[in-house]
Amino acid sequence: MARIRPRTPDEVGPEMRELFESFQRERGNIPNMFRTMALRPEIAETAVAHMRAIFSTGTVETRLKEMLAVRVSQINDCAY
Repeated sequence: MARIRPRTPDEVGPEMRELFESFQRERGNIPNMFRTMALRPEIAETAVAHMRAIFSTGTVETRLKEMLAVRVSQINDCAY
C-alpha cells in the first residue's frame, strides 16, 4: 500500500490540472507517479520532461518502453 495517496484531478492546483489533462489527451490516463508527484508540482514538471525525452527518443519503440515500465513496476510490487 502506498504511503502517499495519488491525487485526483479534482484535488490538484491549476498547473497540475493542465499537466493531468495533457496526459489524458496523450495517453488516455494519468500515470500514478505523476498523480503522486502532484504534491510537488516543481518536481513533477522536471519529471515529465525527463519521461517524455525517454519515451520519444531512441530506437526502441514507445510501446515496448511502456511494457517494460509496467513489468518493472510489477516486479517491484508497485502500481504503475
